[in-house]
Amino acid sequence: MCIFRLMTTLVLSIAGLAMTGLSTSSASEVAPISSVTSPAAEWPSFRQNLLQTGVATSTLPEKLELVWEAQLGDQIEASCAISGGKVYAPCLSGHIVCLDLKSGQKDWSYQSIDEIPANSFAPGFKAPVTISKGVVYAGDEDGVMHAIDAATGKRKWIYKTEGEIYSGAVVVEDRLLFGSYDNALHCVKVEDGTAFWKFATDGYVHCTPGIVENSAFIAGCDEHLRRIDLQTGKELSVLPLSTYLIASPAIRGDLLYVGTYANEVVAVNWKEMKIAWRYRPSDKEFPFHSSAALGEKVLVIGSRDKQIHGIEIATGKGLWTTPTRARVDSSPAIVDQRVFVGSDDGNLYQLAIESGEVQWKFNLGKSIHAGPVVGEGYLVVGSTSSDGRLCCFGKK
Repeated sequence: MCIFRLMTTLVLSIAGLAMTGLSTSSASEVAPISSVTSPAAEWPSFRQNLLQTGVATSTLPEKLELVWEAQLGDQIEASCAISGGKVYAPCLSGHIVCLDLKSGQKDWSYQSIDEIPANSFAPGFKAPVTISKGVVYAGDEDGVMHAIDAATGKRKWIYKTEGEIYSGAVVVEDRLLFGSYDNALHCVKVEDGTAFWKFATDGYVHCTPGIVENSAFIAGCDEHLRRIDLQTGKELSVLPLSTYLIASPAIRGDLLYVGTYANEVVAVNWKEMKIAWRYRPSDKEFPFHSSAALGEKVLVIGSRDKQIHGIEIATGKGLWTTPTRARVDSSPAIVDQRVFVGSDDGNLYQLAIESGEVQWKFNLGKSIHAGPVVGEGYLVVGSTSSDGRLCCFGKK
């Protein structure tokens, strides 16, 4: 939340998108990445995989039913994670809550601080949850990254930054990367949270990094797209985009896609750091806070113009728009030929990816800022209701 903070606050669907491994020759270097895909049918991080594509590896029933709902005690601003039959949900109450995916029964709840001072509150979680190899990671609004044992809910370690954390964390073998509002991208050891390196920018780093070929890509509030070497933390290349960047970059092949604060979605050849195309739906200034989802032919993204946009990936041509009754900051999830995305009008929408036609919707009662997550045959999404309403859809 860059400007708005100041104001008020694979198995992928296209074959052949495997990721080049990372070389190692010393303890400080990155171990090889076997692939960009996540464990079968899971949704372990903000956009499901290291390329941040927002494409599920799980299927869903043709007709969704509300399987269960839970009240977690405060607003849910960010995306959950699904892994091993569990849901891990972040809450503004300062809790990460683990629930059984099929029943919604609570397994454990982790609090960001051990004791809450009188007349105060626990730092809330506004960042997406990540789970990897039995450890849950999430950053809080006091700038602390937490590593939590997924089985017990007990703290493993914490790492402190100097600003709020809205960025989701990504795990690349032995290291964890995430942005902070202390104007930096941080890289720490997954084992104990000690620092590998920190890359300083000229503005808040809100996005979740995209990872490809030994590199982390960040789009920041300093109006630049940056490519950072995973081993050294050194900048490899940079592209000025002359506008605030909130959304996380999505990557496929040689192209990277990201929405901007200047009412544009841009495709960037990240190897050359050159613009391939720009999509600008109108002359009005409606920011894209939503992170794009990359279907086989269609890119889908929400906008503060109250619409969901379908864009031809090959050309940047607008294919369709679907109106909602409020802004769309939620980041879409693609499941086969369907798109799922929330809106501030309180509705979770299911759209046909080729046409944008609304096939189904469900009203959660309050704004949906979080992106829906799809794993192990279920879809889970939370709302900004004061009781922290979390809903799970699938087949009863």
